[in-house]
Amino acid sequence: MALLNHADPFSLIGKRILVTGASSGIGRQISISCAQAGAELVISGRNTERLEATFAALKGNDHRLIQADLSKQEDIDRLVAEAGMLNGLAHAAGISKLVPLRMINRAHLDEMFSANTFAPMMLTRGLLAKKRLAAGSSIVFIASVASHIGPMASSAYAASKSALLGMVRSLGQEVAKQGMRANCIAPGYVRTPLLDGLQGSGGNMENLFDLTPLGMGEPEDVAHAALFFLADASRWITRNYFVVDGGLTVPMDVYA
Repeated sequence: MALLNHADPFSLIGKRILVTGASSGIGRQISISCAQAGAELVISGRNTERLEATFAALKGNDHRLIQADLSKQEDIDRLVAEAGMLNGLAHAAGISKLVPLRMINRAHLDEMFSANTFAPMMLTRGLLAKKRLAAGSSIVFIASVASHIGPMASSAYAASKSALLGMVRSLGQEVAKQGMRANCIAPGYVRTPLLDGLQGSGGNMENLFDLTPLGMGEPEDVAHAALFFLADASRWITRNYFVVDGGLTVPMDVYA
């Protein structure tokens, strides 16, 4: 097990971290927050222009940008080859579309699972196989509270994110001997371009926002949770599913 940084267990100084989906939303903010905490970043995303904007916002030096489309195995292999040695990994890349179950087809399922489940699994597999993750590394997957509350017209998305939990609990067992940890963060409704797209496509989110005691979240709220899991402060936490949702999924007393 990696030694705890007693000076500041929340610091990421001396750690090299790969963040996927860094071109926007939660992935962008995780990258920025990790850099502020002293980490050296390798950021990846599909959109080069937006990825470069994230790169320009990173505090510090020695960061690296690698454009990659994780729906393509050749891009996953290239990212593994170019990422170098890592101490942490945050999988924030993902997609969502509102489609009722009666209307989904195999292509929609393939798209959801390819982006939200298979891509992070295959990237992690590649990094482990090529020994790119140092002993004591932390692997963080961004899941979703959709797997708990089952929003309307989100069966494929909810299923693809739910699959991460079973994978993480198995992965956490496999890498424990190297002192590595694997955890999921399940955000609620966060103000991101992805959520804006869902509202624009006909999703009625207002009721869910009203049911969230602390209101809609910001990317920083999830990024701070990711920073904790990537830091030595969480060195005794693994195979965990951490809900960060402003209280949305906690049952409320209707008679209060």
